[in-house]
Amino acid sequence: MDVTEIENILKQALTLDELHVTFDGSQCTIMAVADMFAELSRVKKQQLVYAPLTDAINQGKIHAVTIKTFTKAQWQREKMFNIPS
Repeated sequence: MDVTEIENILKQALTLDELHVTFDGSQCTIMAVADMFAELSRVKKQQLVYAPLTDAINQGKIHAVTIKTFTKAQWQREKMFNIPS
């Protein structure tokens, strides 16, 4: 599994304004930006992004996932500190 596959899975399942994914072969970091996150609890945000990846996780293609979610307004303030390298 690679970054493009993970991005495609998430883009098909969710309506996101921006998506940043890094993947080192087992550890996946996801930064998702969408205003739909504004009304959700932290747990619901994590579940929403995590759910489309369940099959890949269960198959052992992804071993660990770190998820950060932002609204568009939050992302404007936070992106300089959070853009993956």
